[in-house]
Amino acid sequence: MYQDQPSNPKKLSIWLPLLFALILVMGMFIGMRIQSNAPAMVAEPENAVIHSIGQGKIEEILRYIEAKYVDEVDREAMIQEVINDMLAKLDPHSTYITADQLREVNEQLEGNFDGIGVEFMILDDTIVVVAPLAGGPSEAAGVQAGDKIVQIGDSTIAGVSMDTRDVINLLRGEKGTQVEIGVIRGKDSKVRRFTITRDKIPMHSVDVAYMLDNKTGYIKINRFSATTYEEFMKGMEQLIEKKGMKDLVIDLRHNPGGYLQQATNILSQLFSQKDELLVYTEGRAVSRSDYESTGRAFYNVDNIVVLIDEGSASASEILAGAIQDQDRGIIVGRRSFGKGLVQEQYKLRDGSALRLTVARYYTPSGRSIQKSYKNGIEEYEHEMYDRYESGELESKDQIAIADSTAYYTAGGRVVYGGGGIMPDIFVPLDSVLFNDEYLELRQYIPQFVFRYMGQQGKTFQDYKLENFNRQFQVSDALYNEFLEYARSRGVKPGFQQPPTTRKELKRFIKARIAKQLFEDDGFYTVWNQEDPMIREALRALQHSNPLQAIKSE
Repeated sequence: MYQDQPSNPKKLSIWLPLLFALILVMGMFIGMRIQSNAPAMVAEPENAVIHSIGQGKIEEILRYIEAKYVDEVDREAMIQEVINDMLAKLDPHSTYITADQLREVNEQLEGNFDGIGVEFMILDDTIVVVAPLAGGPSEAAGVQAGDKIVQIGDSTIAGVSMDTRDVINLLRGEKGTQVEIGVIRGKDSKVRRFTITRDKIPMHSVDVAYMLDNKTGYIKINRFSATTYEEFMKGMEQLIEKKGMKDLVIDLRHNPGGYLQQATNILSQLFSQKDELLVYTEGRAVSRSDYESTGRAFYNVDNIVVLIDEGSASASEILAGAIQDQDRGIIVGRRSFGKGLVQEQYKLRDGSALRLTVARYYTPSGRSIQKSYKNGIEEYEHEMYDRYESGELESKDQIAIADSTAYYTAGGRVVYGGGGIMPDIFVPLDSVLFNDEYLELRQYIPQFVFRYMGQQGKTFQDYKLENFNRQFQVSDALYNEFLEYARSRGVKPGFQQPPTTRKELKRFIKARIAKQLFEDDGFYTVWNQEDPMIREALRALQHSNPLQAIKSE
């Protein structure tokens, strides 16, 4: 399922196939790339223009090549290759971003894009509207969920094999420009035409904010964009003023980072005291900068749990590290990514950009959590797969501590750096996620559920989220109907799936139905009910002081 927004650009693919499948099934739609779309920690955008690229000795050599070389050469391609090779010798996160990629990168960080505001999926070579985004131009024009888009501009696209990128490129465009789409609604054969004026469409970085129980709130942050603090505070207002929240679970799993300032702004709302150190940055040409709490928290939160995993990076690690080092809460999950470098982004004259590492960041105890890259990018890129091979994802006893230097939290607990944030409570990765059949079948559930709800949606009209979650179960008949659908798409599921595989697939079907009925609140309410990290978080929060509870274990 997609929105008419760009996905992150790929500078190069780094994950081995097994790890890619693993991370895909975990829902890491932002991606865990190590280069231009890597876990990001960036300062606020810079407008500086660098004039020296391509000058001097490189320019002189290029002139000789162009004048004398035996064959024609692509000058721009050669320059880009030189730049990429030069940056590769610095660190894994200093990158060159082409002009074409830059808009997509900036959209992810700025929290909006220009488009028509429609969520769609490609179903049997047909573009189907899942939902027009609330308040967006498609909703205003009258586009409805279930509409089949058969024309975009002058292009007839019904029955034409297109990928998501092709559709996005047709739908996107600058704010204020218009695009005409033709849709077929229901069983009507008439093509309805809508002229839609593109506008700024928000890309939410907070997926959901809801109550896990009568005192515990849950906020899921998928990245730290320019709007994350504002979105987070809206979630806090809803949970505290309307739901009476006391304790808070912040979910940073699969969150690759973003703006440092957004993370520190959120942290200031979680610390009541003024001038508590949250993080500091320092580099060769950048003097030390301390980020401290303001003492102006709008709301009081009692106990805090932060969820992390191997996909939590950069700004996510800053937030988790500050909570852990200042003993403000506990960390639940698995060792985080290990990215402790800060980049600044500089725009170049041709519209491209340089994202350059300018500093390292350090948690309040003084630890750097950057994992080693001294043996080159290839080994750095392989590190995630090493975690899988070593058994670290399944057992805390297999976690390798790269830096044995002891650092101390505000309360005297020992913590370590050199490769990510270590959780206070370890939760292993579910082994079902390594099952090939599960991975293959799971990808067909969104399309199946969308089709199923188009036929049976009226039978759910009396449900509210609470009684849907409590009462509805995916029957064996519905599950078998899904298996038949998967078979019709070329999948050959086994006749006897292991009970864990069957259970997890049913769980995902129910969560997707809940999303169709109640949007993201529905999906996360159902999905989190059996999430092992959520269960560990709630178990810890049963104690009046969770920190004391983990010390005594």
